Amino acid sequence: MDTRLNFFATRTGAQVIKGLMALGKDLKGMPLPVATQELVSLRVSQINGCAVCLDMHTKEAAAAGESALRVNLVAAWREATVFTEAERAALALAEEGTRVADGAGGVSDEVWAKAAEHYDDEQLAALVTLISFMNMANRANIITRQPAGDYVAGQFH
Repeated sequence: MDTRLNFFATRTGAQVIKGLMALGKDLKGMPLPVATQELVSLRVSQINGCAVCLDMHTKEAAAAGESALRVNLVAAWREATVFTEAERAALALAEEGTRVADGAGGVSDEVWAKAAEHYDDEQLAALVTLISFMNMANRANIITRQPAGDYVAGQFH
């Protein structure tokens, strides 16, 4: 598959990508466990079908010490016993926050309340920002057909 657009070859694209990379770096430093960040990033990217983000976050999760078992079971997190209750709450929020068009009500009060049981307001702000960021990144990559497979852990952070 050939990419439709090289963001770095345009002034506008390069400026936007530079800002997005800075935001991604800021997100890494926010008060949300790295494992949760990578699991959420993977789940959002699975739902959206973003190969380049799946490539990136699979490798970032492994570099952060995440097990292959947990990475492989993210798609079936409800049935898997390897995730904490906090991680399950984050994954549920990620799913409902990504599938907003599928449910007329957006994120349910039940899913929000469960996330709020496990994360304080600072962590919830980070989680909501991460989910929103990943959805935007997925869409930009899908629209422009960015290729997957060559990412090296730490490349953008």
